[in-house]
Amino acid sequence: MALLPILRYPDPRLFKVAEPVREVDDRIRQLVRDMAETMYDAPGVGLAATQVDVHERVIVIDVSEEGDDLRVLINPEIIWKSDDLQVYEEGCLSVPGVYDKVERAASIRVRALNENGETYEFDADGLLAVCVQHEMDHLMGKVFVEYLSPLKQNRIRTKLRKQEREAVRA
Repeated sequence: MALLPILRYPDPRLFKVAEPVREVDDRIRQLVRDMAETMYDAPGVGLAATQVDVHERVIVIDVSEEGDDLRVLINPEIIWKSDDLQVYEEGCLSVPGVYDKVERAASIRVRALNENGETYEFDADGLLAVCVQHEMDHLMGKVFVEYLSPLKQNRIRTKLRKQEREAVRA
C-alpha cells in the first residue's frame, strides 16, 4: 500500500469531472487500499479519487469513531434525497485548516459498487449523508468552498497560497 499525495485547493485538477469505473479489477482494488490508507493517515473521514489526481468515480469513507467501518463507493449515485436540509460544518483534506457551514440534504439513499464490483444500496443521514454528498461533489469537480460566498472563497485561496509559499521557504 502507499500514501498518495492529496491535491490542495485551488489546484485545477480538483475541478475535473471523474469518469465512471469501467471494471472493478485489481488496479481499482489497489487504488481503494491506497486511498483508505491515505485517508486514515491524513486523518480524514472521506476521500474521493479526484483528490489524489485519479479521475475515476471512487470514494472511501469511514465516519466511525474507531476508524473500523470503511465504506467503498465505486460509481456512486444518489438515488433519493430528502426535502429536509441540514447544516454541517465541513472541512476537507484538500482545503486544510478551513471549516465552514454547508447546507445539504438531511437524508439520502445511495447506490454504488463495492470493491468486488457488486451493487449495493444504503440509506444515510447525519455525518454519513454529509460525507457522501461532499465526496460525490469532488467526483463532479466541485470543492465545498464553492458553496461559500465569493469573498470567503477569495480569502481561502489567499490563505492557502500563503501557506504554500511559507512551506516552500521552510
